Amino acid sequence: MNSLRVRLGGLGLALLTGFTTPTAASAAQAAPSPTVEEQRLGRAAPQEILRRSGFDTVAPGLARALEAARSYGEARRAVTREGARLWRRAVDRAQGRGPAGSDLSRDDDRPLYWARLGMTREVRTWEPEFGLTDGQRAALLDGLERASRGQDTIGYPQGKGLKRILLTGFDPFTLDRDIRISNPSGATALALDGTVIETADGPARIETAVFPVRWQDFADRTVERALRPHLPKVDLFTTVSQGRVGRFDIERTNGAWRGGFEDNDNVGRTGTVPVSDPASQPQWTTTTLPYAAITAAQTGRFPVYDNTSVTEIPAGGTEPVVRPDGPTPGSTARAGGGGDYLSNEIAYRATLLRDRLGLHGTLPGGHVHTPVLQFGAGNTTEVTDPEFVRNRLDIIAQVRAILRVAAEAS
Repeated sequence: MNSLRVRLGGLGLALLTGFTTPTAASAAQAAPSPTVEEQRLGRAAPQEILRRSGFDTVAPGLARALEAARSYGEARRAVTREGARLWRRAVDRAQGRGPAGSDLSRDDDRPLYWARLGMTREVRTWEPEFGLTDGQRAALLDGLERASRGQDTIGYPQGKGLKRILLTGFDPFTLDRDIRISNPSGATALALDGTVIETADGPARIETAVFPVRWQDFADRTVERALRPHLPKVDLFTTVSQGRVGRFDIERTNGAWRGGFEDNDNVGRTGTVPVSDPASQPQWTTTTLPYAAITAAQTGRFPVYDNTSVTEIPAGGTEPVVRPDGPTPGSTARAGGGGDYLSNEIAYRATLLRDRLGLHGTLPGGHVHTPVLQFGAGNTTEVTDPEFVRNRLDIIAQVRAILRVAAEAS
């Protein structure tokens, strides 16, 4: 992103290891310590969020299942089962099914996030009597991540007459600045997963998944692995993240550059976005969403902009330049419309995958930035408030309306 402010908004403005049994080592390695991200669990706000949603039982449930496991195979089945159960429970809660757990509003994405971290911490620190190799533990964590993020349950009904839409969201981030943060893109993914919207051309089924805010996961191709099987089969896709205050943006151009802002493990990465076959990697990719129709429509209370700005190093130049109307020929990317953080990167990776699959001219897809989700005026300590909930519900509803316009215009 082309400033710290935009970096913070770009998401606020997302593992090639298969889930097969790795070769056993001669001796099991010691369990690693919890990650920086997992260590935040002990703070008061995450514990309150878990308690007030009823999700404080999730990690202890997985711990019991792991204690009962007598082999790596049993452990593998336990983590995939419990991960999938967490995703389904979070989706059901967001969509009004099953118990609310307590008084935290159902539209909240944070119970899923903090409960998942409790589960990954259990797996990461588990030391079974039969021993685990580093590879086996990594495979357990990978399977848990995929299952609890909805990445391996994307599917559409068979038959004609139904449009297929794929949407992705993100975890909360910048948690060291405010541990209470929610991400409206993740909340939207929970609210819309498996739902059907009626368009002028008939029904459209939405399937969703959520991605982590970690550079390494993206370098390990988690986005491509989750999306590749589905892009050839869908009619429209959009990656979604939290963006600027008070507005939606349809990002016209995505750049092949990582700007270094720290992720949820407090790790920064700077450099060209790492992809397979870097020799054929473009500096820029573009949206194929119907941005003109989306920005012209009345979709909700927040304005929606066609954002064409990028930051580039012009051909033959050495210093970054902001271009309000998009990149110039031969330039090197330094920020897409959505900045240089993981929101830009998921948009870049998804649209590059679209293009490498030969779908640029036939598949509408790109990135939508939501408004920053703000607490009510004066709330600096409470984990929720009425304005916070209203803002999140309005953002979710407007994303849904944007999808309807995009589906009808495609």
